[in-house]
Amino acid sequence: MSDILVHTVPAMGTVVTLQVVGHGATDAERDERADAVGRAVAWFDAVERACSRFDPTSDLMRLCASPGTPVAASALLFEAVQFAVVVAAESGGAYDPTVGATMTDRGFDRAYRTGQQVVPPHADPAASWRDVEIDVEARTITLARPLVLDLGALAKGLAIDLAARELHSFDDFVIDAGGDLYASGRNAGGEPWRVGIRHPRVSGHVIETLAVSGAAVCTSGDYERRNAVGHHLLDARTGLPAAEVASTTVVAPLAMVADALSTAAFVLGPAHGTALLDRHGAEGIWYTSSLERLATRGLQLEAAPA
Repeated sequence: MSDILVHTVPAMGTVVTLQVVGHGATDAERDERADAVGRAVAWFDAVERACSRFDPTSDLMRLCASPGTPVAASALLFEAVQFAVVVAAESGGAYDPTVGATMTDRGFDRAYRTGQQVVPPHADPAASWRDVEIDVEARTITLARPLVLDLGALAKGLAIDLAARELHSFDDFVIDAGGDLYASGRNAGGEPWRVGIRHPRVSGHVIETLAVSGAAVCTSGDYERRNAVGHHLLDARTGLPAAEVASTTVVAPLAMVADALSTAAFVLGPAHGTALLDRHGAEGIWYTSSLERLATRGLQLEAAPA
């Protein structure tokens, strides 16, 4: 007989829910499960302390305050920035983690959970991902120009991956951080986890569902984090919100990969985004502004109606 441990906590500007399925667990096994969930949740706070643009004491903002100087980055920040630069290069700069100052200029200057306004350091308008110099051997990052990094496109995915490592011995679990998630094994009914993709134009509705096991699913949509000047998913090449699609969902082996690629593929659109997903062994679904559904080959037949 299966039982489920469910734990919900606010973290990283959203609500994180962890579900771990047990199978005839003893009291000792339940305690072990609870301890693992506690360790998993702690990673969200750790990643936020390392990668937040809204915390002036974060590792990220300390790096941004020291342009021109090699900074010994924490392991979490180094991993996040290194992958962000990889995706920026592969997307031709459509995705660029140096858009922090532009995000601030467009009004995205407050912590999503607390509403606290943050005043960033000065940034050179000409700065780009090419100004982020990474020394793999020394584990340092140098910002060649004054700039502000924004790792919102992948930090939550990194936290999900680290949390999942704490739970892998339990086989069957899901970690859901505001709709971005990693699902392992089966649900309590012995079936793959069912993941709903939010309808980009009808609030509270699901446009389709996916059966997922051993993979991450992340979605970027133009309905999230909007203000008077538009949504927050910017085409870094223009500094303006990308307008071709309404939402992009990516399925990948790791959540950090799915998280970053969903943003990059949203900006690139299906015509150019497909090649980027192929490079990382990922699959994707795009819904255009007219709700036309376009998908990579692996998801053309797998989706079920919501």
